[in-house]
Amino acid sequence: MPFFICPNCGNRETSGERTAGFSSRPKGCSKCGFGFVFELLDDYYPAPNAAFFVCDQQGRVLDAGRGSYELTGLKDEDVIGRPVKEILGLEWIDPGDGGPEADTDGDGDTDPIETSLEWGVRSLGKRVAVNAEEDSAADAIADVFPAYDEDGGLMIVLTPEG
Repeated sequence: MPFFICPNCGNRETSGERTAGFSSRPKGCSKCGFGFVFELLDDYYPAPNAAFFVCDQQGRVLDAGRGSYELTGLKDEDVIGRPVKEILGLEWIDPGDGGPEADTDGDGDTDPIETSLEWGVRSLGKRVAVNAEEDSAADAIADVFPAYDEDGGLMIVLTPEG
């Protein structure tokens, strides 16, 4: 049975269904009622202080969930509709080798967000500096999950280091 996680409250649950009943509407959170949950291909436990960000297929923030304010100091109204990379000022410390197709700006580095959006794959355990709205940088570990539905998009989970 697939695992699902709510980006709003962090609730994890298993379910055989990806949609709500007989409709094509995405499955929602049974704990807090949030409108959609993310399917995880294997078991994943976020840290208690992890911050969740949900983005559309262009990388614009749809929701800043649990832990996002604590990490960035930004409220929902400050981030919704804006590009996640701009808001968070993400600087990948060790992006890993996503291959030349994932190098979006030709500098030899890969961007896990771009890789997830383009290829629909997860990027786990990527070190990143978070510089939200040009505030002082905080090091974090990023896990990036694609949305496994026709709308695309992704969920970013940032766990502060230290």
